[in-house]
Amino acid sequence: MKYGLIGKTLKHSFSKEIQSKLLSSDYEICELKENELERFFLKKDFLGINVTIPYKTDVIKYLDNIDEISRKIGAVNTVINKNGKLYGYNTDYFGLKMLIKKNKIEIFDKNVLIFGSGGTSKTAKVLLEDLGAKSVVRLSRTKTDGFDTYDNIQKYYDVSQVVINTTPVGMYPDNFDTITDIGKFSKLEAVFDVIYNPINTNLVLSAKNSGIVADGGITMLVFQALFSARLFSENDIPDRIGYEIINNLIKEKENIVLVGMPSCGKTTVGGLISKKLSKEFADIDMLIEKNYGKSPKLIIEESGEEKFRELETETIKEISKKTGIVIATGGGAVLREENMNALSQNGKIVFIERDFDELISDSNRPLSSTKERLSKVYIERLPLYKKYSEHTVKCMKTPEETAKKVLDVIL
Repeated sequence: MKYGLIGKTLKHSFSKEIQSKLLSSDYEICELKENELERFFLKKDFLGINVTIPYKTDVIKYLDNIDEISRKIGAVNTVINKNGKLYGYNTDYFGLKMLIKKNKIEIFDKNVLIFGSGGTSKTAKVLLEDLGAKSVVRLSRTKTDGFDTYDNIQKYYDVSQVVINTTPVGMYPDNFDTITDIGKFSKLEAVFDVIYNPINTNLVLSAKNSGIVADGGITMLVFQALFSARLFSENDIPDRIGYEIINNLIKEKENIVLVGMPSCGKTTVGGLISKKLSKEFADIDMLIEKNYGKSPKLIIEESGEEKFRELETETIKEISKKTGIVIATGGGAVLREENMNALSQNGKIVFIERDFDELISDSNRPLSSTKERLSKVYIERLPLYKKYSEHTVKCMKTPEETAKKVLDVIL
């Protein structure tokens, strides 16, 4: 191959779709087992490759030269073949630097806490020291030279100003795992997570909900690829291209999540949007009936609302792990914060607002079967729809007009 990515497990990699926008040449994905690595490098049948887990350190012994940054980090993620000589670079360093820069966070003279002890942790430490951090502490599961342990994390609650997660905790498919309660930190200015799937990990969402600057790993992912592409092509690809790819990638991967009162038209509007964008459509109430063999009405009548809410949460957590789909929620999904956090990991939430006088009570909806019950539900939920939504769209005269309005505000 001319250009490509090597690693052990690559089925969830975004590298090919990113590099296809940066390079004029084909870019291949190549999974290698440990016993295949040496033969690959001895053969040297490539012009340039990216290297990912778990080979960023292992490849160094096959290279003729590595740059100073790679030497300081002890890891390489980009290899260039120059007339049979192999040169190693670490563009993760620049990707993380661009993530920090994008969010306008000054590292100089700050106390920084890093979660993790792997290669990306080393990259972060070198970068932060180069940026003039006052202190850099790395936490690991075990006590070794240069690391403290998570058991001692409380020592850093009132000291740390920036936190960077370099571990896989919170990564798909274990989306809802998290290392710590970010609310216990009293001086935090920023939280960065190198994970890019989900778009917003629980760590990032927790920080955002606390008013702290926070961002996931898509920017780092794209810009490490851009810096690699500059080395591959020997062209000065502008940063502008990287930001365009980030915006397009988020639009492609982000779910469109519709919330709103019963009878506001979420299911109809969601179906229209999914057809327009050729995206998968998921209706939470329909999924509950499919998964558990009973309609929401029957579950509530037989087992009570609390049991229904538990099944609803299970369904939401599972479907929210997907990316690039349209989701219509049940009217009461907003009653549980954990539902909205799950939907926010990969989703942009839109409130479909319909005037109360236009809402319809329905005997098939036991919680809003009469106008009086509907009114009570409306008063309870309206503040929550507004709290959790990034956008509010008023119902138009037709579902088609409402769907168009949703697309206008989010695309």
